[in-house]
Amino acid sequence: MLSYITLGANDLHASERFYAALLEPLGYRKQVDSEGLAFTLPDHATHAGGPCVVYVKPPFDGRPATVGNGSMAAFRTGSHDSVRRVHAAAIAAGGTDEGAPGFRAAYSKNFFVAYLRDPVGNKIALFCNEDSAA
Repeated sequence: MLSYITLGANDLHASERFYAALLEPLGYRKQVDSEGLAFTLPDHATHAGGPCVVYVKPPFDGRPATVGNGSMAAFRTGSHDSVRRVHAAAIAAGGTDEGAPGFRAAYSKNFFVAYLRDPVGNKIALFCNEDSAA
């Protein structure tokens, strides 16, 4: 089980706006502390062991956050409509479109996904494997 991911932020305010728009509609709750942000699922309010806490913070080494080439975080949603809505909200909150919501038959006939980048340039996917257009 994946416990957490950490994504670097250069402008914590811009990243907070983006990740709140992306993760809160998926059920994550935002926590702010002196190091940055932690987004947790309500059933797992203690963020020590996951599953998949999303930390957003400046890098510990003090250097600028940069994009991990080939890295991507993917978040499952409950419907195609949710993929569309969250993708649009995250773009409105400072994200950049990397692939409009739609089916990607190369992966499977039911794989409905949208891609975007956060304010630093990290690639994010939102997906649903449901076959209906709900």
